[in-house]
Amino acid sequence: MPSYTPPIADTRFVLDQVLGIDRYANLPGFAAASPDIVQAVLEEGGRFCAEVVFPTNQSGDHEGCTRHDDGSVTTPAGFKEAYKQFAEAGWMGLGAPEQYGGQAMPHVVSTAFEEYLISSNMAFGMYPGLTHGAIAAFLAVGSDAQKALYLPKMIAGEWTGTMNLTEPQCGTDLGLIKTKAELAADGTYKVTGTKIFISAGEHDLSDNIIHLVLAKIPGGPEGTKGISLFIVPKFTLDSDGNPGARNAVSCGSIEEKMGIHANSTCVMNYDGATGYLIGEENRGLAAMFIMMNAARLGVGLQGLGIGEVAYQNAVAYAKDRRQGRALTGPAEPDQKADTLFVHPDVRRMLMECKASLEAGRALMLWGALQVDLSHHAADEAERQAADDMLSLLTPVIKGYLTDLGYEIATKAQQVFGGHGYIREYGMEQYVRDARIAMIYEGTNGVQAMDLVGRKLPRHGGKAAMALFGLISADIAGAKDGRQAELAGKLEKALGELQAGMMWLMQNGMKDPNNAGAAAYPLMTMMGIVSLGWMWLKMARAAQAQIDAGEGDRGFLDAKLVTARFFAERILPDVGALRRKLEGGAEAVMALPVEAF
Repeated sequence: MPSYTPPIADTRFVLDQVLGIDRYANLPGFAAASPDIVQAVLEEGGRFCAEVVFPTNQSGDHEGCTRHDDGSVTTPAGFKEAYKQFAEAGWMGLGAPEQYGGQAMPHVVSTAFEEYLISSNMAFGMYPGLTHGAIAAFLAVGSDAQKALYLPKMIAGEWTGTMNLTEPQCGTDLGLIKTKAELAADGTYKVTGTKIFISAGEHDLSDNIIHLVLAKIPGGPEGTKGISLFIVPKFTLDSDGNPGARNAVSCGSIEEKMGIHANSTCVMNYDGATGYLIGEENRGLAAMFIMMNAARLGVGLQGLGIGEVAYQNAVAYAKDRRQGRALTGPAEPDQKADTLFVHPDVRRMLMECKASLEAGRALMLWGALQVDLSHHAADEAERQAADDMLSLLTPVIKGYLTDLGYEIATKAQQVFGGHGYIREYGMEQYVRDARIAMIYEGTNGVQAMDLVGRKLPRHGGKAAMALFGLISADIAGAKDGRQAELAGKLEKALGELQAGMMWLMQNGMKDPNNAGAAAYPLMTMMGIVSLGWMWLKMARAAQAQIDAGEGDRGFLDAKLVTARFFAERILPDVGALRRKLEGGAEAVMALPVEAF
């Protein structure tokens, strides 16, 4: 049976020593995030995830969700009780505004808790996760009346939310949607159409489900310019704002999926359902992108969360499993065999997992801090800089961290050997669950194209230049210290990335296919360099604590060794990726279709 322990010490190290969130105590939300409060949130949140949510993971995967003849859906045994505790404890509103009943903790703190929730049960975590995206959309484009009506219930966890984009004939190309919203005499809209792949579309966890649905108003502009966003509740609200009559929206079926079986991924049928315009008419896609950007960061967090729990179980198995002898001779002669930890290839896999996860956590929390700063920094210039940086790195966080999550899950499974392929040990579920994160909220290929086509050139490359400036400043600050070797290797990798971007600028305009073929390698290069940057920050922070005689020496020494491993074994991949990028599109596009 698998196990899970929330990595609280590592989270605290990043928050306190690397990001120094105490420096932001003057900003809204941070004043209440004292070290003691943050520790209490992480410990209690971690306990809840490990003791209440984690036990539902394997059983929920085996049981899955059940659709009934009336279109209703029940979640697996234990989910409703766990969700009730989740809502009553206030976890849904951890980072939400106090005005609507939330606790207004910094987003960086709520992100740390959400990692633990995902590791405990990714499918369970998707129910509140989609609700957080809907809350973000209400806060950004909802009217005051809509916020007052919906947000308190959603933040309390009494109601949940969804996002409805995809249709059978279109996924990424939303200009092709057919769902229509016709204006009624009372000012509401009648929404008709079919949406597919709707996570948490129907379930029994909450009293109401607030669907945010993309649809076209007849007579509007063609393509994406004619898309509007509508609030379509499962139950329409009575005059007191409570769930009343059942709306004309139902679950037609539950998708039979590779993983995340315990999340109800639904085909949703809208048959003239009552809907309410949110935001401006024909501006729905811009409103939905608020949800999508929040969701993309959340999906990056899923890669991290699944990778973490898979890695933890691989480490436990490697410590316990005895197989063969060390190449240098028996490590434990009194035993019939040595543990898996004596084998360099097992060590390689576990070190690659550890080095990627710890840097991934730092990058994820750094990104979450940019969310906080983009809303609450003291001056507009700092808020804009944080927003620019977050916009640039969102496709990298989503794309690269989910690639890593799946890779780590498969490496962890590999450590188990044949037992990793057997359901009892839980590793095959982590591999199946991790796979979807690379696909939804825009496939990772779409993320790479978003990075190359939109984010890098935005404002003349201002954000990219700012990011490289930050990394270069940290490199310069480390060159004369104990981390000079790491800084030098990161500087070389950064140079390879910049050279690759220069090639792309010179050749992408000549042939757009060059940009398309280069996009994925470039996204991966940016991911590796970003993680290398995090390792430089962590290594310097660990060394500073050692020099001051503070902290857990074993924990800090492990940081330094893992940083060296990343520099020696992972950063060099950036150079190889540059060579692939500079290969261009000719061979990629050369074969005629019939030759495949």
